[in-house]
Amino acid sequence: MEGINVLSLFDGMSCGQIALEKAGIKVDNYFASEIEAPAIEVTMKNYPKTIQLGDVTKVNGIDLPRIDLLIGGSPCQGFSFAGKQLNFEDTRSKLFFEFVRLLEETKPKYFLLENVKMKKEHEQVITKYLGVEPILINSALLTAHNRPRLYWTNIPNVGQPNDNGIYFEQIRDLQIENYEYISEEKTINREYKKNYLQYDINGKGHGSQDQRAYYLKGKHGCLDTGASGKAKVLENDGRVRKITRNEAERLQGVPDNYTTPVSKAQALKMLGNGWTVDVIVHIFSFLKYKACYSE
Repeated sequence: MEGINVLSLFDGMSCGQIALEKAGIKVDNYFASEIEAPAIEVTMKNYPKTIQLGDVTKVNGIDLPRIDLLIGGSPCQGFSFAGKQLNFEDTRSKLFFEFVRLLEETKPKYFLLENVKMKKEHEQVITKYLGVEPILINSALLTAHNRPRLYWTNIPNVGQPNDNGIYFEQIRDLQIENYEYISEEKTINREYKKNYLQYDINGKGHGSQDQRAYYLKGKHGCLDTGASGKAKVLENDGRVRKITRNEAERLQGVPDNYTTPVSKAQALKMLGNGWTVDVIVHIFSFLKYKACYSE
């Protein structure tokens, strides 16, 4: 059966490709626009047939075959109305407009744009250009961490996923030799909050997200670009440790060892920048396979 052509902007390590595979959607050609070398390295190790296009500003729709699905997640900063005018000169908001440009040039049957929760005025800018209201989905419904994100899509009838009740303990890495503990003398002035342990490091301040350790029987905090410093759990013996690479991958629904071509620090940053795969699989589940094709 014929597959679809996909154009992924700001592709990162290609979480979109993982989601398409998990959703059982056959892909003929996957075009990826990405400029970060570590992300490209990870993608090509896992999906060597990916067609890398490089800088999004140099991608032209006229050079591509029919695109059935356009996906991406651009930086959200720089969106604002000032006298009903947008700040077109903000380099970060310009990336969003590249998505809009390629949406107009490729005219795909379906599109999906993901972004963080943001000020309503910023959200309205994206909604105005894409012509659809966003859907707010928290990754916590499908994974073991809280990660609310906005999704703009014309895929019909997308609703909220059912809560699968998964907690960190269920995805923990059992290879204890991978554990990196924080020395106990540094985790002083402990305060047990509802969802995490707050502690102090050498008296350098109390309350920082970098000084939290989440409970095994709960949800982890949002995995974001600062995950290398923030992602910690409280073990049953009271010790604080950093999460392992595999745990970070599992939080995002990425296969174990998917990020092995790069360092753990690079992997955590990449995972924090990436999509929660299981949420994207949920959204793609509303695609009727034959309806993916452009008319």
